[in-house]
Amino acid sequence: MAENSPNPVPFSEPPYLRGLPSPYITPAHREFQKRCRKFAWENLIQHAMEWEKAGTVPEHVFDTFCKHNMLLPNMPAPLPVDWLKRLGINDILGVKVEDWDYIYTGIYCDELARSGLSGPGGSLNAGFAFGIPPIVKFGSKELQERFLPDLLTGKKRACIAITEPEAGSDVANIVTTATKSADGKHYIINGSKKWITNGIWSDYATMAVRTGGPGPTGLSVLVVPLKNHPGVTMRRLKVSGQITGGTTYIELDDVKVPVSNLIGKEGQGMRIIMTNFNHERLVISVGVTRAARVALSAAFSYCLKREAFGKTLMDQPVVRHRLAKAGAELETMWAWVEQILYQLCHLSKEESDIQLGGLTALAKAKSAMVLNECAQVAVLLFGGNGFTQTGQGELVEAILRDVPGARIPGGSEDVLLDLSVRQLVKIYQAQEKKLSQSSKI
Repeated sequence: MAENSPNPVPFSEPPYLRGLPSPYITPAHREFQKRCRKFAWENLIQHAMEWEKAGTVPEHVFDTFCKHNMLLPNMPAPLPVDWLKRLGINDILGVKVEDWDYIYTGIYCDELARSGLSGPGGSLNAGFAFGIPPIVKFGSKELQERFLPDLLTGKKRACIAITEPEAGSDVANIVTTATKSADGKHYIINGSKKWITNGIWSDYATMAVRTGGPGPTGLSVLVVPLKNHPGVTMRRLKVSGQITGGTTYIELDDVKVPVSNLIGKEGQGMRIIMTNFNHERLVISVGVTRAARVALSAAFSYCLKREAFGKTLMDQPVVRHRLAKAGAELETMWAWVEQILYQLCHLSKEESDIQLGGLTALAKAKSAMVLNECAQVAVLLFGGNGFTQTGQGELVEAILRDVPGARIPGGSEDVLLDLSVRQLVKIYQAQEKKLSQSSKI
């Protein structure tokens, strides 16, 4: 539906949309949420299942979102205000670009995921969320002048290309090489990238390449032309979930790229990639938590009407027990996500990268676990209907197939669990050292 329900099904909406007070959501945020829901419903959500089954979101949808500046919210807050105003972009559905904060980002990502399916929204947002930000944050003025006008307005599309057939979460060991030409004017790129969301539609990729020796210090990031560029071959991959996301395999055979397409400096690739991951993991967490909400609330509604053994499923204690356990996980996860969004509004970029990097990785991993639990519960309670790709259970069946797409991209689950604790240890030990030194003075 395009409007907020006056009596939402339990677990179907975050607390602030169930009439409960929120310390984070202002009246301005609430007004944006209403406009955002209407726009997303009319232009994406109501067609999401149809397009997911067809395998592709129509091209005009991307154009419509760009026309209304509705892919810009995928970028980290604060937005690149100076650039946007240069391009004549002053607001997003009535919110001034200079007023945009991470609470707005959270509302937007939650609404974009309200179909429960990650593919349709993912078909639109990967470039703005992950591909463009490194150019904004680390690109030279000349590089920004060449690429940002077309990318920020949606005239050209971008993606992020890091993962390779033999290196995913293990970013430091990617093997795609970028070697300078004899005249020093170009990089010659050879290698391949795999599982690249939106790659098949992208004009450019913000790509991790190896310009130096082994390990993280040998990595750099380049803007690499894709569509119709000599030496670039792309094909879509058939994946079990997120069908409409345009998952792509990219082969690079002596691909010639100007050295001026380098983002930052040679050897800074690992830093650029890791900084980008924090935002990526957060927006994934928001969308994944909404998918869990859709699955569990669908099961809740079904249990109110489905009868077995002479009474509704909701009258069965074991069913209520399953819903309660999954619901507790869901609402706890959302409270944590809201907390991180709020903290990002009140920390500098430097502080948030240090203090929240590990916690954001942990939140992303946990959100996928919560989705897995809610989707499993939903499918079990739908019974045979939840195992069928048509009819009453088709949505929860599709959401369950999306679960690996939440647990693996953006850093696979086990890697992020380990990373989060290592980051927390690092922060703690640095603070201990600082306190020890100050006590000696």
